[in-house]
Amino acid sequence: MISAVVFDLDGLLVESEEDWERARRDFVTRYGARWTAEDQRAILGANMRQCCQYIRERFSPPLSDEAVAGALITRRMELYHERLVVLPGAVEAVRSLALQYPLAIASSSPPPVIQFVVAEMGLSDCFRTMASSDEVEHGKPAPDVYLLACERLRVTGTEAIAFEDSDPGIRAAKAAGLRVIAVPNPAYPPDLATLRIADLVLPSLETFRPEALISW
Repeated sequence: MISAVVFDLDGLLVESEEDWERARRDFVTRYGARWTAEDQRAILGANMRQCCQYIRERFSPPLSDEAVAGALITRRMELYHERLVVLPGAVEAVRSLALQYPLAIASSSPPPVIQFVVAEMGLSDCFRTMASSDEVEHGKPAPDVYLLACERLRVTGTEAIAFEDSDPGIRAAKAAGLRVIAVPNPAYPPDLATLRIADLVLPSLETFRPEALISW
C-alpha cells in the first residue's frame, strides 16, 4: 500500500525548466558563449554542483563553482519574481493528497528556491519535508534525492509514489523503488522507453484523481 507521496517541483508543479535554461543561457552569454539544447539535455536533472562543474568545464568562466551557483540562483530568483507559472491541477493535486498522505518534495533545485516556490504557491503547510539534489552526492537520474525524501518521511521507496515530469526524474524515482506517475513536460519530454517504466502516464495533473491510488 502507498504510505507517502513525493512530488518533483520544476516542470511538474511549476513551469520553471525553461526559466532555469534561461538563467544558464544568460550566464554563459556574459562570457561570450552560447547555451545550446544539447547543453540543456546534458544537465537535465543534475544538482547545482554537477551543473556548475559542467558549466566551468564547458565554458571556462573565471569563477569558482560557488560563484557560478550564486549567479545562477540569483538570476533564477529574479525570473521567479517576474513570473511564477503554476501548472494546471498542481495545487489541487497536492492539497487533495495532503489530506490522505504525508508529502515530500524531491527536486533538483537548491533548498532556498524550493522553499520560496512552495511558499509562493501557498502549499508550505502541505509538505512534511523537502529534499534537494544539492543535499546528496548525485542528482537525478541517480536515486539519491528520492532516497533522502523517503528517509525523511520515514518510509521505504516501495511504500511511496512519485509524481515526475522528466526522463531523469522518472528514472531516479524508479531506481529508488518508488512507483511513478509520469506527467510529461512538453518542453522536455521523456523518452518513450522511460515512459514505459512509469506506472501511470497522465497528460496533466488536472486529470489526476486521488482515488486512483487506493488500489496501488
